[in-house]
Amino acid sequence: MQGKQTRTLSFQQVDVFSSHPLRGNPLAVVMDADDLPDAQMAAFANWTNLSETTFLLRPQHPEADYRVRIFTPQTELPFAGHPTLGSCHAWLVARGEGAKGDIVQECAAGLIRVRKFEDGLAFAAPPLVRQGDLEPALFKQILSGLHLSPEDVVAAQWVDNGPGWLALLLKSRRDVLALKPDFRAISGIRVGVCAPWHPDEDGREADFEVRAFTAAGFEDPVTGSLNAGIARWLIGSGIAGTAYIAAQGTVLGREGRVRVVQDSDAIWIGGNVSTCITGTVSF
Repeated sequence: MQGKQTRTLSFQQVDVFSSHPLRGNPLAVVMDADDLPDAQMAAFANWTNLSETTFLLRPQHPEADYRVRIFTPQTELPFAGHPTLGSCHAWLVARGEGAKGDIVQECAAGLIRVRKFEDGLAFAAPPLVRQGDLEPALFKQILSGLHLSPEDVVAAQWVDNGPGWLALLLKSRRDVLALKPDFRAISGIRVGVCAPWHPDEDGREADFEVRAFTAAGFEDPVTGSLNAGIARWLIGSGIAGTAYIAAQGTVLGREGRVRVVQDSDAIWIGGNVSTCITGTVSF
């Protein structure tokens, strides 16, 4: 169309939570998106059709290094984990420098610290905005949707740090991998499931297996926000130690690995991030 003005912005697609590129959770990141209207952000996120797409902007808070807006194909989120690490990685790559001390991300959920570790980046798990037991009717609905009986579940809790996650703890990795959810039965609910690895049966590469069933009706490959909520639950209740590795994405053919470490400062949720695509996008 003649006379139509376009803006061209830098773009990266990164892979988060795996040491093997293309085996983690992909994220699209658009840089310098301050002048991009909300409708175009939403339309682009819908077009990429990834679990999340982010847009980096100048910070509004004086303590933040950058601001991020996080979109799914359907809606905007206040916080999400793999977009936090992927966005920070893209921001560092664009600046051409490594992390020097903590990086502070501003998002709708507040300020999130990101730290460079030897094996990748990690974010400080935000506090839970909702925790405690599930309502009986909701628990019954989840059991039905996952084809489980109450005896199959060791424990169930709200682990919501913004997106709305709840989580079930099952007895074994085998039980988690065998789940075949009825997404219609749990439509609109974000359901996480986890269970310990048993070394004699599962090996020692990870300590827990995690799966994430989204409110939109699909399984997420590797999910930082869910793992952050689960970590607060498992560590806080003594079910997990202060350092462990969670595997996720196995059923989808991914090799997601989320490293969880609690120190005196925070519970850190981390993993590898790699850049797979760089270029520009025109709006």
